[in-house]
Amino acid sequence: MIREVHPIEVESYRRLRARLDTSHFPPLTRAVVERVVHSAADLEYAADLVMDEGELEKAHAALHGGAPVVVDVEMVAAGITRRETVCRLRDAVAADGLTRSAHAIRLAYEQVGPGALWVIGNAPTALEELLTLGAAPALVIGLPVGFVGAVESKAALRESGLPAVSNVSEKGGSAVASAALNALLYHPVPSSEEKS
Repeated sequence: MIREVHPIEVESYRRLRARLDTSHFPPLTRAVVERVVHSAADLEYAADLVMDEGELEKAHAALHGGAPVVVDVEMVAAGITRRETVCRLRDAVAADGLTRSAHAIRLAYEQVGPGALWVIGNAPTALEELLTLGAAPALVIGLPVGFVGAVESKAALRESGLPAVSNVSEKGGSAVASAALNALLYHPVPSSEEKS
C-alpha cells in the first residue's frame, strides 16, 4: 500500500530539515529521528534519542513480516495509523504492588508471546514490567514520559541489551512513541534486488 503524503507534511519536513541536519544518520535512524521530532516539534530529540541501525533493520523486517505490535495505552494505539495493535489495559487490574499498566503488559505477553514490537509511551511501570518477562522482543520502543520512573526505566531498557529505541531525558509520551513505530511502518521495504 502506497502512503499518500499530504502537502502540509511535505512542507513540515522541509522546514524541519532546514533547521536540523539529519543527513548523517543512517536511513532508519533518520526516519525515526525525523518522525519523532516532527510529532513533537522538538529538535532536541535528535540528540536525546538512542537506537541502533542494525536493530532497527531487524525490527523493520519483523514489522513488515507481520510481527504483532503491542502498546501500553490506547493513545499510542490511536497514533499508529496503519497497523492493528494489542492493548490490554482495559482488561488489567492493579493488585499486589503491580500497577494496572504493568498487569496489562503481562496480559499482552500471554497473548502475543516472543517476537513482538512493544511500544510504550506512557507508563514507566509498563516498561519495567516488560523487562522482567523475558519477552524476546523484535524491538522495544520505550519512550514513557514523566518525572517519576521514566528516566530510570529507559536507562534499564538500554542496560538490558534488548533491541530498543529510547531517550535519555524525562521527555516522551504517546505521540512520540507512536511516531517512532510509524517511522518503521512508513519506511519502504527493500526490493529483492536491494537485499542481495
